[in-house]
Amino acid sequence: MSSTQATRQLQEAVWKGSLPLRIRLSPADSRVYDKTDPYYVHTPRLSYLPFLFASLHSFFLPYLIDQSVGPSAAWFSFEGVPLKWHHPIGLLYDLFSGAAPAFPPPTRHAAGTSATSEPEASLPWQLIVHYSDFPSDQLVQLDEEGRAIHDAFINSVKEADFLRNGTGNAIMKLSKDDSTALWEAVKDHSLSSFATVYNKLLPPTSSLRHIPLRVYLPSSTNPAGLAAPTSAPSSPKPARSNPASPNPDNAATDQTSKPAPVHLKVIQSLIPPFLAGTREAQTLGTALNAMLPALFPSRRRTVLAQPVLHGAVVPMAAVAEELMRGAAYADGWVSLNIEMIIP
Repeated sequence: MSSTQATRQLQEAVWKGSLPLRIRLSPADSRVYDKTDPYYVHTPRLSYLPFLFASLHSFFLPYLIDQSVGPSAAWFSFEGVPLKWHHPIGLLYDLFSGAAPAFPPPTRHAAGTSATSEPEASLPWQLIVHYSDFPSDQLVQLDEEGRAIHDAFINSVKEADFLRNGTGNAIMKLSKDDSTALWEAVKDHSLSSFATVYNKLLPPTSSLRHIPLRVYLPSSTNPAGLAAPTSAPSSPKPARSNPASPNPDNAATDQTSKPAPVHLKVIQSLIPPFLAGTREAQTLGTALNAMLPALFPSRRRTVLAQPVLHGAVVPMAAVAEELMRGAAYADGWVSLNIEMIIP
């Protein structure tokens, strides 16, 4: 199998990834308090929470205390933590759900990662949708026309394009039709339509400048302590109210107190496709060792922490460029969640 075929198969597997969600209406917004039926949906990992707003509003409208509120007033929380809508749903799940990541089988894709199913114990992911008490100190309010989510996505695409090419010419030269088609493909979750436009933004290896790589180091208690990650960052996963209960209603009850702030330290650096002064391919291990040597003291094996992408632990030997071409999120970024290794 050629590298191109393997990358294409990896991308197809990533785009097939999905998560079942169980969404409850906040009792504070419901005329029947906590008796509202939940909304179930199976949604792509690469999708965004605002894409659910219209359907959720239609479903919960008969139960809303304030029925004049529009779909864009919605915001989501998990275990009392507001969820930032500009992050893909799969990334939010990896960061906050507390689910253990999957490990790749012995036979791996060329890029070194594997498409695996989510651990059943944490699914469906149980979220709360709110229509009041918007946490403006933690989230940005969306607009009815959807301009904010569109602009946030396109800006992220532009940042990734600049890193790959050294300029923003590729994205700036896209026609209006192509730019619209790219966004519509993300909303419709159509890989074929997406690839038609997105491939125009990917330079050949000979012209590739840097890998768009972001590393998320969460902390719910001491964000200042993450400025120099010399020790293990604390987990962002809030403790479940009743982890032993088989009744999902018990785990999905809403907190009426002020939403808990959770800080995400985002680390990114200029990661070239080859090691300095050589033609040796940059791997995930060499990149993480350069970015976070305290957490990744070895280039070849995980010691203190492990990188998670699309719900799976990625081997340190995975080639960074292959991950970029086959396993990036729709905005072009390889967004990694760092899981601490517990002895």
